[in-house]
This record gives sequence, C-alpha cells and structure tokens, in this order.
Amino acid sequence: MVVGEPAVGVQVHARGLCESAQVGAGTRVWAFAHVMAGAVVGRGCNIGGGAFVESGAVLGDRVTVKNNVLVWDRVTVEDDVFLGPAVVFTNDLRPRAHVARSGEELVPTMVRTGATLGAGVVMVCGTTVGRHAFVAAGAVVTADVPDHALVVGNPARRVGWVCTCGRRLSQELSCECGKQYELDDEARLAPAR
Repeated sequence: MVVGEPAVGVQVHARGLCESAQVGAGTRVWAFAHVMAGAVVGRGCNIGGGAFVESGAVLGDRVTVKNNVLVWDRVTVEDDVFLGPAVVFTNDLRPRAHVARSGEELVPTMVRTGATLGAGVVMVCGTTVGRHAFVAAGAVVTADVPDHALVVGNPARRVGWVCTCGRRLSQELSCECGKQYELDDEARLAPAR
C-alpha cells in the first residue's frame, strides 16, 4: 500500500507500506515492509520484506536492507551499506515502557559508507561502524568499529581487516583483488601509497 504518491521510479509492493515522500528513484519496498513518514531513503535502495524504517531514520543511496531489519529514529546509514537479514538497531540506552523518549532524547547511531552488517547483528545505539567495515553475523556492537575492521562476537571485537571488496586481508594487509593497505601512526587502516 502506498500512502500518497511515491516518488517517480519508486516501486512499492502491493503489500508494502511506504508513507515517506522522501524516497529516491529506483528504490524498491517489498511486501510487508514499512517505511514511515519522515524517514529518508536514498536512490536505488532495496528494502526487503518485513523491514521497518522509522521516522527520523536516514538511509543513503544503494543501501540493501534485507528481510526483517529494524531501523529506528536517529539511525543514519550512509551509501552502499549492506544490512543483512534481521539486523536490529537500538536508539535508547535506558528503555522503559512508561517513558516515551523522542528526538534529541534518543541516541544516534551511524553506519558509514560501504560497511556490511551480517545477519542478526545487534547495534547498540551511540556507536559508529566505520567505512567498509565488516560486522560478522550475530555480533553485538557495543563500541565503535574502525574503518575496514572485521569484528565478531558478543561484544564485537576486531579479529582482522577487510578490503573494500569485502575479502579478509592477509597479515601483510594485502587482498586477493590486488589492493594493498597499511596502518597509519594511529593504527588506522588506509590504502597503501
């Protein structure tokens, strides 16, 4: 069901619900997905069945939102991010049923360009996942994840580095695709010069 007229080029399944007027061309909203009014969704996104995007959430361009993902208010997801099945974001560190928090009372979360969150990842609010980072399936993110980091577990911890192509880097920080990386003075990974 489309509420109002969707943007030109936005496809909404007959059993999907898109209430937002801020959805970019080429985006698809599948059956039983719900994009609330006030949510911002970029161009070329794919929002899978059962996904929920709340008012105040922001998705960049070409974001893949697999089935049953929950994206709440004050969550920002930049371009080219992959959100695996059943990823869950949070936005309140002290939730209580009798306390209704909104706006600035909620804690923001950021997922940077090119990152991947595997199936069943739980994102505790107030954290940032860095560019091209890879959060393995089932991880619980309780602290910031550096750019290109590979993190696993509960709580999520870094076990390696990944290339922009998604492959794990060797100990020499090289990738099968031919890219080479290096650590800077602050132990941040960057393409080799």
